[in-house]
Amino acid sequence: MSGLDAVGGGPVAELFASRQVPLGGIRGMRVDRLLPHRSLPTVGGWCFLDRFGPQRVDMRVLPHPHTGLQTVTWPLRGEVRHRDSLGNDVLVRPAQLNLMTAGHGVSHSELSTGDAPLLHALQLWLALPAGREGIAPGFEQHTELPTYEGGGLRATVLAGALGEARSPATVHTPLVGADLELAAGTAASLPLRADFEHALLVVDGEVSVAGTTVAAGPLLYLGTGRDALAVSAAANARAVLLGGEPFAGELVMWWNFVGRSHEEIAAARADWEDGDRFGEVAGHGGERVPAPGLPGVRLRPRGRRSWAEG
Repeated sequence: MSGLDAVGGGPVAELFASRQVPLGGIRGMRVDRLLPHRSLPTVGGWCFLDRFGPQRVDMRVLPHPHTGLQTVTWPLRGEVRHRDSLGNDVLVRPAQLNLMTAGHGVSHSELSTGDAPLLHALQLWLALPAGREGIAPGFEQHTELPTYEGGGLRATVLAGALGEARSPATVHTPLVGADLELAAGTAASLPLRADFEHALLVVDGEVSVAGTTVAAGPLLYLGTGRDALAVSAAANARAVLLGGEPFAGELVMWWNFVGRSHEEIAAARADWEDGDRFGEVAGHGGERVPAPGLPGVRLRPRGRRSWAEG
């Protein structure tokens, strides 16, 4: 059974390869994209997952807009300066979480500090559910996050809950996001919710997951129906666990926008190019990322069975 058919169908173990994509505003940075995938657009509410680095590079992402989602920034190495149209101006460092809720619309910029610093980070998006996609924008930074420990494993809970450890980050669908650090010789069992679908990304080393050995690179989709997950590592390793209730409904995802229709996306683009919906990010002298042109075809909702990359 493939990830395409697995939601509600029980546990699976299917690898989804990353693809390298250019990322506007980051010069010379390698970006490996794990989500969305042609046949796996979401894992729970998680609808986007980029991994960049480790590499030495100047990161310069000028102001750009978002709608209908939450951005989750999790640095593994290095630090990034975040500024947004709500007036926030903060540094985010390893073990700190930035969570920005776009809702109706927000804009922000991200720049590395120093000269060609060593950067390694994950950038994720959470799709906002129907009825919440147009909420007011907001921003949170969390410098203290709960942990789950056992069997040589230490899991930092970024979002949602893992066992009794619950993140203070505000989310709008039932889910989990956790950074797993496995010491050499780890043999642990993670508590899961059987009604969630889950996936795991190894970011360093090699991890045995439910009998499947996974190295850094691909995303391992695990399906639903698991109330526990056996993980082990012969040497030090690190991975990220994502999960949540299978996302209800289909999404239109284009550029930096998440919506439900072509009209929503087209309106957001027009408002970014000529409007005040997204506010202004201070400190950039009017510089920003221009919106690309819309494709020559109507944007369609992207569900598991009708997913087509754009």
